[in-house]
Amino acid sequence: MGIVARYHDGLVADVCLVALEYDAAAAALLIRHAGDNRLLARWAAGDIHAVPAGRRHELRLGVAGQPDGARIVIADPRDRARVLATLPGLTEKRRREAGHQMRLAILATVALASVILAYLYGVPLLASRAVGLVPPAWEERLGETVGRQMEAQMGETGPAPLCDPDPRSLANRTIARFADAVMDGAGSPFELDIKVVRSAVPNAFALPGGQVYVFSALLEQAETQDEFAGVLAHELGHVVHRHGMEQLISTAGTGLLIGFILGDMTGISVAAGLGATLIDARFSREAERQADAFAAQAAQRLDFNPAGMADLINRVGADDDLTRALALFNTHPLTQDRKQALEALSRERPSGLEPPFSRAEWLAIRTMCGPG
Repeated sequence: MGIVARYHDGLVADVCLVALEYDAAAAALLIRHAGDNRLLARWAAGDIHAVPAGRRHELRLGVAGQPDGARIVIADPRDRARVLATLPGLTEKRRREAGHQMRLAILATVALASVILAYLYGVPLLASRAVGLVPPAWEERLGETVGRQMEAQMGETGPAPLCDPDPRSLANRTIARFADAVMDGAGSPFELDIKVVRSAVPNAFALPGGQVYVFSALLEQAETQDEFAGVLAHELGHVVHRHGMEQLISTAGTGLLIGFILGDMTGISVAAGLGATLIDARFSREAERQADAFAAQAAQRLDFNPAGMADLINRVGADDDLTRALALFNTHPLTQDRKQALEALSRERPSGLEPPFSRAEWLAIRTMCGPG
């Protein structure tokens, strides 16, 4: 056959220049040293297979039963054609291997698409169904635990720095009364615990189990009753619909999905990031829509403008990038369709109702963290 090639025996790094011959009687490829013609190896034709080449013009061959690194490399295009013509079974193997690789690629694409669909639709759907199976008492304990951890971080060496620790003060009584009025008829199993704490970040969020936190920086930016009432009613909407618990289950489900893909089923991937998810929850568009609708329903009864929340979020969003990244604008992103929906809901407000707070009550709330 006299085909020149490079030979790697798979045992040492040396490369040997060889001449290839085909023994038709034995159906074997003979590998002879190009210098002294001694036989270096005999490869059975039926065991030879093509190996992916680093260069397109090369043909690389391996063989079963030899070290994994054993290779024959043929560089000349004419010699490649001669080898393929002499070993017709090799062409068929290459065709089968290409088909196998194509099937693997298709299966991988289908698997990836399935994972993406499960992440986008399956996990949230299961979470929304599963949240009803969680006992309210268990959810309350979870929210309390997360709340204590968060307050410990905010307070550094002590409890969270409440703006007004006296539950009987006019500001706290007014907030509690307003929250009870908002929740009237909602059928929520949770006892509300609303805290206004000192923080330079303009934010508000609801934890599982009825805990709601309002940061002083957000209260300072609220210019009207409508803005504060809208944000608080919106957070209470998350409580009613149990979005915090739903988000936690969804995150845990995503962790399990990632753990399944990566082979990590020890629970590490499930637990990672859950605390951050509860505190810095970016609810789905559907969850935000539900909370907006709940706030709008409360606005019809309590005579505040639900679109005030949109004004407040837009004002917070006008801050610098760092503030915006940590603020209500980020955790409750105001899309254009949400803003338009809130403005449409505001036009449905009935007239002739008393505002949610008296002038004295609103002044007490505005100054509970210090002069506004």
